[in-house]
Amino acid sequence: MIALACALTAPLAFAQTSTTTTEKATTNTQPTTTTQTTTTSTAGTVTTYTPGKTIVVQSNQGPVSFALGTAARIVDGTGHVITSALKPGQRVRVYYTGRDENRAVERVIVED
Repeated sequence: MIALACALTAPLAFAQTSTTTTEKATTNTQPTTTTQTTTTSTAGTVTTYTPGKTIVVQSNQGPVSFALGTAARIVDGTGHVITSALKPGQRVRVYYTGRDENRAVERVIVED
């Protein structure tokens, strides 16, 4: 009888239990936003110029004022950097982004 009891419980004592853990990874995807920047230009003649600060251009819409940042480049028609100050009456084309008081000048091309 004891042998029969041992024979019936032995498989249970030596049985292995296993646990399976499954992880599920979730990724939260946020919608991407893109910002489009448009470069605009205004052509006219210089009325006032303060190096590194402002340039006012008389265009066919009237006088337009631009703030010059450190990234603004002043070049001639071939792309060479101009280091001399602009003079009133010089024809220029100002390339900028933004509107109204938020205009950021990228470059000024001296046309003459």
